[in-house]
Amino acid sequence: MQPFKTLQSTAAPMRVENVDTDQIIPARFLTAVTKDGMGDGLFSSWRYNPDGTPKPDFVLNQPEYKAAKVLIAGRNFGSGSSREHAVWALTGYGFHCVIAPNFADIFYNNSLKNGLLPVPLPEETVNMLLDLAEEDPETQIVVDLKSQTVTLPDGQQHRFEIDAFRKICLLDGLDDLGYLQSKEAAIAAHEARLAA
Repeated sequence: MQPFKTLQSTAAPMRVENVDTDQIIPARFLTAVTKDGMGDGLFSSWRYNPDGTPKPDFVLNQPEYKAAKVLIAGRNFGSGSSREHAVWALTGYGFHCVIAPNFADIFYNNSLKNGLLPVPLPEETVNMLLDLAEEDPETQIVVDLKSQTVTLPDGQQHRFEIDAFRKICLLDGLDDLGYLQSKEAAIAAHEARLAA
């Protein structure tokens, strides 16, 4: 995983609640055994017509949102099945952060383990961010993991909560195994003390 420190980006507004993992990545894409190309299937049923042509009214097909690394969505984002592929699709597309009022538990934990930062903020704040991104797609927001804040162009800051262990892992770009491997010297020293 890449370390997550500070992200400054435009945001893609998706004013939809209860977005489930099958909508994020339809089941037909789950036969893949690697993350390669998973971003191509992101929101596939919403992004494309049956003939494969892009639906121009879908937010990710609008040119002003193509470079966004932040996705803003409604309540209960990532509900449904426990498929990790949903996170892979979001990161494969290029998102580094999803902001929503709340997340489904399994999706939230899968995100943290795969380098995608889920940021829960109060619903009124999320609605304000959705309004800003819709009114001015060039709006830049700054997501700072160390300070656990989202900062708007006018200087407004909104703080979010995150588990301390997961914060360390994201800051250092480590998954669970990587974190254990980073402690190899300390583990070896401890084992040597026990043996003595």
